[in-house]
Amino acid sequence: MKAVFLDSEGLDEFLLDELTGECTALQVFRTTSPEEVANRIAGAELVILNKVPISRDHLLAAPSVRLICVVATGTDVVELLAASELGVTVCNCQAYGTDSVVQHVFATILALHTNLLSYHGAVRAGHWQNARQFCFLDYPIIELKGKTIGIVGYGTLGRAIADMARAFGMKIMVARRPGGPPDDRPTLAEMLPEIDILTLHCPLTDYSRNLIDGSAIALMKPSAFLVNAARGGIVDEVALAEALRSGKIAGAAIDVLSSEPPRLGNPLLDPHLPNLILTPHIAWASREARQRILDQTAENIRAFKEGAPIRVVNDPSRECGDM
Repeated sequence: MKAVFLDSEGLDEFLLDELTGECTALQVFRTTSPEEVANRIAGAELVILNKVPISRDHLLAAPSVRLICVVATGTDVVELLAASELGVTVCNCQAYGTDSVVQHVFATILALHTNLLSYHGAVRAGHWQNARQFCFLDYPIIELKGKTIGIVGYGTLGRAIADMARAFGMKIMVARRPGGPPDDRPTLAEMLPEIDILTLHCPLTDYSRNLIDGSAIALMKPSAFLVNAARGGIVDEVALAEALRSGKIAGAAIDVLSSEPPRLGNPLLDPHLPNLILTPHIAWASREARQRILDQTAENIRAFKEGAPIRVVNDPSRECGDM
């Protein structure tokens, strides 16, 4: 298959030999602008991409494309309906970053509960050198054992978070799926007053957009922490910034923003916000997880060539009238 990789940045430090071996020719670009997409996919049978949008117009202008491999789980960058109607199979990568995300989430939970960044900053500022005794205890240190963690989104990631929380001796609460039918789990509003940590692992949908807004934060304990390593739009960033400033919650760890990169600014970028850990969408990005992405993509290509595609997120065999 003649192939093009539109945005390999972040993965191009790894050997792409396995991908190359599945293609008759593979052209690799670190980045691709929207204006460059049409020209670069022309004549390709396979398009590999991460965040480069592919529209119906792109596919209409490139009838040679038979397979799109997304090197991520989210496939909102591809017009899936158009791909299905035009007979293009779309595959993604799945569960490659579970261990990486769990590690990141608990790294930030531990940092918040030990006030790690505050102590580190104080030492670097010379406070230890001037302390009256062998240590100084300017910031509270909180044990995780016995605390209650609330989880929104109980798929592979949510369950892995729960497993790790149990290892710390924590109590688990799982909220009802946003927009889902009633079940025996508490609603978000019922869960929020009961928990010490809220961690988000649900997709961004119409039901989850701004799910954690000012009203939701008001239901949380002032001693509670918020962790978001899911999608930025799930949290109302203005409301969170105000809550941190006013002490409505104790702190937050945020790995995702509503617009990335935040070129037009974001209220959470205010360097004066207290007890906020902000990281640049890296929870998924361990070296091992990124290697699994490449391995799964090679598997997806191989399975497609063998006539038994895997990790398919659309159904190109359906006729337009069946959609």
